[in-house]
Amino acid sequence: MTTYLFISDLHLSEQHPRLVRGFFALLEHYQHKHTQLYILGDWFNAWIGDDQHNLWLDQIIHQLKLFQQAGNHIYFQAGNRDFALGQQFLNHFSGTHLPDIHLLNIAHQTYRLEHGDALCTDDISYQRFKKFIRHPFVLSSLKKTPLFFRQKLANGFRKKSAQAHQHKKPTIMDVNLNAVNNAIITAQYLIHGHTHRPAVHQLNTKQRIVLGDWREDIGEAYILEISAQGKHHYFKWRF
Repeated sequence: MTTYLFISDLHLSEQHPRLVRGFFALLEHYQHKHTQLYILGDWFNAWIGDDQHNLWLDQIIHQLKLFQQAGNHIYFQAGNRDFALGQQFLNHFSGTHLPDIHLLNIAHQTYRLEHGDALCTDDISYQRFKKFIRHPFVLSSLKKTPLFFRQKLANGFRKKSAQAHQHKKPTIMDVNLNAVNNAIITAQYLIHGHTHRPAVHQLNTKQRIVLGDWREDIGEAYILEISAQGKHHYFKWRF
């Protein structure tokens, strides 16, 4: 029977090996469970293009190939940190790139999947930046620049983002309830990450399930498993 597994906000990088080891442990745990793995954005802490090559990425690709060869499948949605990740990288392990909004049917129930940043409509400055940086022309132009330039640009964006967060109210960086209500109209469940506020919210007869960010300091993250029969298991994954 198929197992549906949902994770987000791993923020993997070469500088944080514990997160990478935790991801490998997850793949090993679910390798023989006929798993459909859905990664809902911010898989990597920064992604400067599918043309980058280094040892730690090769190790990740190797583990993903083993996972796929065991009969599992990987689905990816772009986040605000890895929106430049494309099908070229996913082809290494026969992964599937999903659109920013994806409707999934499990046991006659509809699940809306997205990263979650589009729901934070009160963060106007971020939404403006997102509209600019993810414009097809801008993104295509950036991918043609040298790797070192993109790396420098990504580092600058992260620093500016961290500085901006210090001056924003926490409520501004959370979801807007009107945006949530509009998003869940055509589904029974809304699953997303991005906010780093893991919880299950009851919305009358529907639910909003917020996946947790992977916390290196304590080695845990809240993830969601759904059986083929539609049974939910929202739990703390320790690594």
